[in-house]
Formats: sequence, structure tokens, C-alpha cells
Amino acid sequence: MLSGKSCLEPAKDDVYPGFEGTIAKVRGLPALAEYSSPKYSRTDQLAAIATQDAMASSGTDRSAFVDSGIVMASTLGGLTEIDTGIAKDPAAWYRRPDGLLRAASYPFAHVADVTGDHFGIRGPRCAVSVACASGAVAIALAASTLLDGAAPIVLAGGCDPLCPFTLSGFNSLQALDPNPCSPFDQNRRGLNLGEGSAVLILETLAGATARNARILAVLRGWAMTNDAFHPTAPQKDGSGLADCIRLAMEMAEVSADDVGYVNAHGTGTPLNDSAESQAYETAFRGRKHPIPVSSTKSYFGHCLGAAGALEAAITIMAIRAGALIPTLRLTNPIDSPGIDWLRGEVKHQPLPLAMSASSGFGGSNAVLIFESGRT
Repeated sequence: MLSGKSCLEPAKDDVYPGFEGTIAKVRGLPALAEYSSPKYSRTDQLAAIATQDAMASSGTDRSAFVDSGIVMASTLGGLTEIDTGIAKDPAAWYRRPDGLLRAASYPFAHVADVTGDHFGIRGPRCAVSVACASGAVAIALAASTLLDGAAPIVLAGGCDPLCPFTLSGFNSLQALDPNPCSPFDQNRRGLNLGEGSAVLILETLAGATARNARILAVLRGWAMTNDAFHPTAPQKDGSGLADCIRLAMEMAEVSADDVGYVNAHGTGTPLNDSAESQAYETAFRGRKHPIPVSSTKSYFGHCLGAAGALEAAITIMAIRAGALIPTLRLTNPIDSPGIDWLRGEVKHQPLPLAMSASSGFGGSNAVLIFESGRT
């Protein structure tokens, strides 16, 4: 992102027959062989590899996570494998040993279980599936679990693969842009789907300080709301997301002027971007300067259940790099006087506090506020 590189590319017809559009596919996954049995769907593989990387970067032995909790988000679970299994032999599919394993990996809840089992995590587990806000909601629930004292450490994240089912679904909603998306542009046409996974390790500041951990950031505040408006469309005035932002800032005990950057949901669909821009206008009204906003989905597409977790990680890294990340292909921004639409080159400046905002079908909203963890 700092070099302005996009991961979006045309879909290959041999993988997604009949689909002519733009996607972002994860390539070069490490250590896939370890998770290649029928027990693991691609969703499980993405989650396990992200969890493995998170543990490795935490500076502590894997045994320290035995009593940890885990909250994992997904909207697909094992759907990618179900179609393949049925196509082989619909009548006998459920009787075959590998068929049984694939059937077990269908529910999204299986992602939390299979990841927890693989790494020997014996603390509380929770699976989250509230559409495209799932990854951010998982982090908020993990933070609440941590504050409740239910576990000394909680792993939280989201994972979702590319899947013909979701490509077809968003296509039927006429929500896909066949070309690389352009969030918050007046001529935006829709979203691009991607895939991925991100896992964060949350612990109390006292616990992290006691073991001299490398603290990437502090989760200062969070909130979750619902529009209660429509199964797929956002509330037109963005009031549900605006309320979520306000509640998160209240919890974090910060003002609108304290927030230096918003990593927006920014899908590139006409309805979302219009409602979301109004939400920022409302939530940040009265700021001394327009709020800097961008959509990082312009780099890697919309990763559904993983999106909120990926964007939380990106927000943390933006804070650490002191970088305001621009939206790619943003030529004619939505007219919003209270918003500084980031585009063009990366802007480097101190960034002590930043926000990641997520929304999803069914009206789900989640907002996370991160603060620099440097001492």
C-alpha cells in the first residue's frame, strides 16, 4: 500500500467459469501442506496460517496461548468445499469419510473450533457471522472478553475465501464492478471481491507490559450498532454508523478532533459510499479540519468476514508508519466538505489515533479506535 500497489486482477475463467470481473486472490500461502487434509477448508487454512503468523510475531512461546480465548469471524465457513464434495457423488457424498469431514467444515463456527484445536487453545471460543462487519465485531467481542477476565489473552480475527457462491450473490445484487473498484468516486460502479485472513492478539496493557511485549497499538475504544433498516441496503443517511462512531469515541474518551484518520468500509457501491460519507459528515461535524478518510478495499477488494480484521491490522500499521493511505482510482470524490478524501500519494505525518469502520448486510456496524502503542 505504501508503494501504491493494487492486488486486484481479472478473474480467470478456468477457476470461475462464466465470471468476467475483477478479484483479489491470495497467492503463495505458506505451509499449506500442514492444513491440506479434507478436515480443513480453504477458510480454515487462511485462519490457521494467520493465527500461526500472529503467534510467531507475538514474541512468546505457543504454550503461552493454551488458556487463551479465540474469536473468529467468517461468512462462508466451508462453502467452498461443499459444492465440490456434492458434485463428486451426490448420493454417496455424506457416507464417504472425507465427505463427513467436509460436511463438518460447513458451518462458519467450525473455523473457531478447528483453529483452536490445531493450536491447543483451551480457553473460551466464539464464532461471529454478521456479514461484512464480522471481522471488526470479532475484535470488539474479544476485547470485551478480555476485560471480563475470561482469558489472559484473546486471539481475534476473520477469514473468508473467494467463492463462486458469493460472486454469484453479489452479481445478482448488481453490486460488482467488472473493473478495479473506485470507492467514494462519483462514478463508482460497485465492489470487487477478495479473500484473506487477519488475526490480532489482544491482552491487557498490564499483561503485555509485564512480559515486555512489543505493543503494536492500543485498542482505545470500540462500539457495535445495527441500522435495523434493510436486509442488504444501508440506512440512507448513515445514522446507524454515525451512532456507532459516536459510541466508540465516547468509550475511548476522545473527541472528533483527536481522530487523525479513518480507514473506511468504502466498498465502492453507490449506496454504501453515499450513506457512509453522510455518516462521517454527521459524526465528525464541528471538527477544526476535515477528517482524512480512505478505503483500503481499493487495494485488495472486499474480503467479507475478513475485511474488518484486515482493515484493523492495516490501521495499526498506518499508525506505526505515520502514513495516511490514499484510495486508489479516486478521481472525482463525493462532494463532502467535512471529509478530506485521501488520494494520490501517501501522506506521512504523526498519527497517534486512528479509526477503522466496518458495516455489513443486515445493518451491522462496528467501529474500532486504535492508539499508538509506543512508549
